[in-house]
Amino acid sequence: MPDETITLRVESDITKLSAADWNACANPASNEEQTTPGTSLSLNGDSASDTPPRQTEPPATGGEEPAYNPFVSHEYLSALEESGSASRATGWLPQHLVLADAEGVPLGICPAYLKSHSRGEYVFDEGWADAFERAGGRYYPKLQVSVPFTPATGPRLLVRAGAPAMGVRQALGRGLLTLAQMRGASSVHATFLGEGDAQALEAEGFLPRTDQQFHWHNRGYGDYEAFLGDLASRKRKAIRRERREALGDGITLHWLTGNDITEEAWDAFFAFYMETGSRKWGRPYLNRQFYSLIGARMAERILLVMAKRAGRWIAGAINFIGSDALYGRHWGAIEQHPFLHFEVCYHQAIEFAIARGLKTVEAGAQGEHKLARGYLPVTTRSAHYIVDPDFRAAVAHYLERERRYVADAGAELSELGPFRRDLDPAELDEP
Repeated sequence: MPDETITLRVESDITKLSAADWNACANPASNEEQTTPGTSLSLNGDSASDTPPRQTEPPATGGEEPAYNPFVSHEYLSALEESGSASRATGWLPQHLVLADAEGVPLGICPAYLKSHSRGEYVFDEGWADAFERAGGRYYPKLQVSVPFTPATGPRLLVRAGAPAMGVRQALGRGLLTLAQMRGASSVHATFLGEGDAQALEAEGFLPRTDQQFHWHNRGYGDYEAFLGDLASRKRKAIRRERREALGDGITLHWLTGNDITEEAWDAFFAFYMETGSRKWGRPYLNRQFYSLIGARMAERILLVMAKRAGRWIAGAINFIGSDALYGRHWGAIEQHPFLHFEVCYHQAIEFAIARGLKTVEAGAQGEHKLARGYLPVTTRSAHYIVDPDFRAAVAHYLERERRYVADAGAELSELGPFRRDLDPAELDEP
């Protein structure tokens, strides 16, 4: 068979890549049949090259049906860029790495952005930036590997089905270091990583960092009452009372997905987002066009939980539907009612996950108040490459202590969960 050259390039506009090519790497189908290069890939300068024989390998997922992640899809990321929510003007300059074969077919992709600030990331490094700049360094620009404004774990080193996963991840990881050097970036930050991506980047010299979120896990519940049956009696009573009070004052709840999500519904939800986001963050990240774009491109992957009172929408939460997880994102309200936030964001998400047979609900960043509603602590991962050797040593020391703290806090919080003490703790772990 003929030799081939593997190339690595940077795309500053996601629309330069077809949705089919991007999604073949972001959410590969396990039954996709194609020929791809062998396992040996090396990076030289700003391009990767090798001349292995062509062969077919199992999908990067190891042969299992891969989980669909909505946030790395072309539909979601292109909506962020085309709406201007993630753009040069907002401090998110796209710098997507694309690893391609001799015919230009992408074998791997890494969504990356050159950033002039640290907002919208949910893995906080402002303290690092302040320390480095007080010492005479220049922290920005930095290179960020993430889904903008989205603290949800998922793939970041995207590998096409049939491509050699380890080789592609290694090439992308080395490419990030070369790109950072080319752009004069102080550092590279890859956030909310899956385990395989975290290991690949650590092998390239990235420093591991951990944090904590709260996720709900479906133990095969037939309905919400079955879930409540796993809770201690006092916790069950508290949740039932909370849910009754949330729906006082004639409030009704509605699930909107697919064609039920109209522009009128988006108008209402955007008003909630702006009202609550302006108070919480000072400046909401997403604009109105973003919601119209995702509504047009992926409405079947969106769940709006909307609250109505006296004939008008008063509150809502947006969720994204994966193949095995429901991802809660933004909440907002124009009327304040006791416990309505918990009902719309957490209890309704559990109800929907049970109805759809989803394994997990990820309810976003932070929030120990989720513990009482059945959401347990889960460790999240990120990886960081610091160019300056002295600053790198200081950050490494800090991260070592932080990882111990996160582990101890997670173990302590798990003991405070609402579940019955006679349940096997192992059964409550993430599936």
